[in-house]
This record gives sequence, C-alpha cells and structure tokens, in this order.
Amino acid sequence: MKNFTSLFTTIIFLIVSFLPSNIFCQPLEIYVSDAGNFSNPPWKILKFNEDGQNPETYIDTLLAWPQDIVFLEDQQVVLISNLNSGRITKYNIFNGEYVGDFATGISGPTRMKIGEDSLLYVLQWSGSGKVKRYQLDGTFVDDFTSVGVPQSIGIDWDSDGNLYVSSYSGDNVRKFDQNGNDQGLFVSSNLAGPTNIWFDDKGDLLVVDYNGTAVKRYNSSGNYLNDFITGLGSAEGVDFFPNGNILIGNGVTHSVKMFDSNGNYVEDLIPSGSGGLMTPNAVVLRQSNLLSVPDESLSGDINFILKQNYPNPFNPSTVISYHLPITSKVSLKVYNVLGKEIAILVNEKLGAGDHEIEFDASGLPSGIYFYQLKVENYIETKKMILLR
Repeated sequence: MKNFTSLFTTIIFLIVSFLPSNIFCQPLEIYVSDAGNFSNPPWKILKFNEDGQNPETYIDTLLAWPQDIVFLEDQQVVLISNLNSGRITKYNIFNGEYVGDFATGISGPTRMKIGEDSLLYVLQWSGSGKVKRYQLDGTFVDDFTSVGVPQSIGIDWDSDGNLYVSSYSGDNVRKFDQNGNDQGLFVSSNLAGPTNIWFDDKGDLLVVDYNGTAVKRYNSSGNYLNDFITGLGSAEGVDFFPNGNILIGNGVTHSVKMFDSNGNYVEDLIPSGSGGLMTPNAVVLRQSNLLSVPDESLSGDINFILKQNYPNPFNPSTVISYHLPITSKVSLKVYNVLGKEIAILVNEKLGAGDHEIEFDASGLPSGIYFYQLKVENYIETKKMILLR
C-alpha cells in the first residue's frame, strides 16, 4: 500500500506541475543567506522574485555568519541559524525585524529542518556535533543522535525515516535510524567538503560537494554512481521549484544557478553580485503571501492563518482550520486540479478567533484537491489528497 500511495502521489504531482502556474498558486519568492566574508561581515538575508529579479535586503541585523532559513508561517516568523553566535534568531515574517531568540547556546548551528514529528532538527558545526531537536516554540527537546558529526552541514531523511547528516571536515555522510541510533557511515568516498544533501524520488542520495565542484549521486546502498551536476564552485544552499528545477548557491560566481530536474544547467537565475550577493550558503523558496505587510488600518498584528488539513491524505472527510484576527467576510472554497469549483465551505462574515470546518469528499474520485481561503486582502491556497 505504501508503494501505491507513493506512486499515486507522484503521478498527481506531475499532473499538477503542468497546470498553469497562476490557477491557484501565489508567486514564489527566493530567499538567500549571504555569508559575506564567512566569519566576518557583511552578512544579510536577501529576497528576490521567483525570476531572480528585484533584489532587496530582507534581514541584516543581529546576524553572525548566517547558515540557514526556516519559515514558521503559522507563527509569522522566520528563523535564522547563526554559526558565530550560537543563536537561532527570530524575525517578523513581513518586515524582517528582529523579535527575539528562538534558541541559544548551540555550538555553531548550521542547517535546520522540520521533521515529520513537527520538531526542528538543528545541526552543529562544533561542540558535541549531535543533532538537536526543538519544539517549534523554541523549547529544547533533546540531543537526538547517539554520536556527533563534526562540522555537520547537510540533513535529510530517506523514505523509511532514517536520518542522514553530512560532515564537511570528514568528507562523509553518516546514517542514523528513526530513534537517532548511529548506523555508521553511509558515504565515505569521492567527497571533498559535502554540504547540502537530499534524496530523490528514486531513493538516490544527492550530495553537494563544496570543494568537489559537483553534486554527486549515490544509490540506496551508499555506492557512488555519478556526478549529477558539474561545473560548480563553493556550492552551498539548495531548493527546488515545483517543476523540478533546482536552485544552488555558487560561491565562486557569487550567484544562484538553476538546473533542470536532469541536472542540466539552465541559467544563473540570480546573477553574480545581484543585491550585493557575495557568498550564498542557503537558498529557500517560499510562496508569497498577498498580505505581505501588516495592514496599518487595523489594530494589532494581522495574523490570518490557514492550516494544513488533517488528516491528509484523507478518506472520505478531513478538517480544515483557520484563524481570523478580526471579524471578516470569509470565503473558503475547494477546487479540483482543473480549477473547477467543487464546494463552497464558507461564504459569510465570521468573528475573530479559530474556526474549523469538515470537508466531506464522499462521491468524489481520488486525487489532489485545493482549498483556498480569501479574507480581506489575504489569499492562501493549500493542497490536500483524497486517497481511497
């Protein structure tokens, strides 16, 4: 059943990928961490349009060799890990203003990633090198891994939930089971400073090799297969467009390069030095929220939230939840992949607070559906899967 579900989801994803991008999706934004002169400033987080244009400085305060970017949409904050200060700093998602520390006392935090357990996993460059876990309110949970990984800077999970962490100085990738127990080195050859890692749909591990000028591919047993992408220099920071195109920060050219899903070079989507870019070391794509700044005509912070439906996938019903900061006229509709309206769940004025509604898909075929919340000048759309 698991394999069928995976295949079904992949097929539906491919169908959705070929739909016109403006049917449901809001524009994407590209966020890039600029390590500047590494241990010395200038440091900043830059923001670009999805075409790589219109650079602007998003964050440039209280940074100390920034390493990674994680958005917590429901909290309307963005987290930045800082290697030099041992802090994960927290900023207003709308204007990039500093609002506090998420966590402190970390030995050189580098990559951060939210796991399926809804905890934030944080890698450490120094100290014990163990992977730390935090609740999304910043509460420390534990040192998850049984052993440390020196200068750890790449993290991902395989389809079985095993955790993998790359070591820049060790030129290897270590494997841990679902409970954080050490399973030994998974990759220990053909690497020279691995940074980001990720698994593809085939179960192969892709490793960005900072000093090896390539992205290298390994099979599910950790055996080297080939160089997936070549022609890189001081590469670090990876994210993916919905159509499969890959963005990779390239330090030598002070740019962010784009490759297609087969590893073929497309273009420098963010050109050399755009927005003052010096040393890209994290690249994050984010769906643009049409409510990009708080509405000053309204009292208090604007905090519209559309949550992911639960359960998802579902059969035959699921619950959709959202939060209104003020009394508002609300429209909540469901569409199929062709953009046809399937259901109107809400179309009325509602009071401030948390709301939820059940969507009953009895009689509808399996597939991907979209639910869209419109309220004031806020619009957000999420995907859900009906799987019978």
